[in-house]
Amino acid sequence: MTDPTNQKIALVTGASRGIGAAIALALAATGHHLILTGRTEKDLAITEGKIHDAGGTATIAPFDLVDSDAIDRLAAAIGARWGHLDVLVLNAGMLGTLGPVTHQVPAEWDKVIALNLTANFHLIRAFDPWLRASPAADVVALTSSVAAKPRAYWGAYAASKAGLENLIATYGAETATVSEIRTHIVDPGGTRTAMRARAFPGEDPSTVKPPEHVAAMALAALALRGQ
Repeated sequence: MTDPTNQKIALVTGASRGIGAAIALALAATGHHLILTGRTEKDLAITEGKIHDAGGTATIAPFDLVDSDAIDRLAAAIGARWGHLDVLVLNAGMLGTLGPVTHQVPAEWDKVIALNLTANFHLIRAFDPWLRASPAADVVALTSSVAAKPRAYWGAYAASKAGLENLIATYGAETATVSEIRTHIVDPGGTRTAMRARAFPGEDPSTVKPPEHVAAMALAALALRGQ
């Protein structure tokens, strides 16, 4: 029987479709056991099925990431089962309604910040002990070009991604010399996703790259950790 403490474990948020699903499939192909999170169980099960069909293994954990107590419970369960986490992919996010900052509905602003930024803080905080227990842990955060180059009408999303980049860079600076944790910020650029379609409804999806290309970018970032 395989010793579960020797398995490489990866957790991907927003793994039911798009970039998250593609990264999960790519990590599974490299031998990781995947923990797939998202709000909808049936959608996560589709990704899980693809991983199993390809010869990999995965576990689904359906819940809303804005539930910080659920994050803590998942961290405790993973710690008890495997004792470490090797890869944490912070992919889940929401665009919100594009429009002037002064027209932003406060409740929607709060939702965007809660999912795109605050939930990732809770994930890092909850999983930090298990990342430190890994012989070589990686945290990958998916960002956007609007984090560094503000774009009119993208205020909430841009602010959340700018905050996420700073959060990840700060965590990386804090852990680089005292642990084997390494952090990576990946900007996918234009990608064929449901979020992209909402942001650019008139765009021909065939003119932008598929999510699998972003998965390759994420794995390339992990491969560079020792160089």
